[in-house]
Amino acid sequence: MLSLNNVKATAGSRKTSKRLGRGNGSGKGTFCGRGMNGQNSRSGGGTATWFEGGQTPLFRRMPKLKGFSNAMFTKEYNIVNLSDLEVLASKGITEVNKEVLLSNRVIRDKNLEVKLLAKGELKAKLTVVVDRASASAKEAVEKAGGKIETK
Repeated sequence: MLSLNNVKATAGSRKTSKRLGRGNGSGKGTFCGRGMNGQNSRSGGGTATWFEGGQTPLFRRMPKLKGFSNAMFTKEYNIVNLSDLEVLASKGITEVNKEVLLSNRVIRDKNLEVKLLAKGELKAKLTVVVDRASASAKEAVEKAGGKIETK
């Protein structure tokens, strides 16, 4: 019966490491596979991955970046255009909201807010619920006889 005191690893799944410096008969005696003298034969030997052989490193050759960017404070949106709404209207959809846009794969990210922009033309009468909308997009939806709600 299998119990915790007699559990064994599968044969060959755990390879024992080669013991170094235990006589020349082992094949890893004397220099333990490190060769003769030099930096790499010492403990802690070898160079850092970014070391470039003594020439001035790339990060020191580059100028320091100046200035400030507001990029980290910008807000991303799922962009929906009037042309996308026209495609939905051709499918017979009259009410457009985030769930409808997601199910019809107009938008991909359910965590981002939805913003309506005025690219394309809208002829269908739709009720649109979005988080944001440009002024020209609002005008176009209302001109087509529809209604737009922004949160």
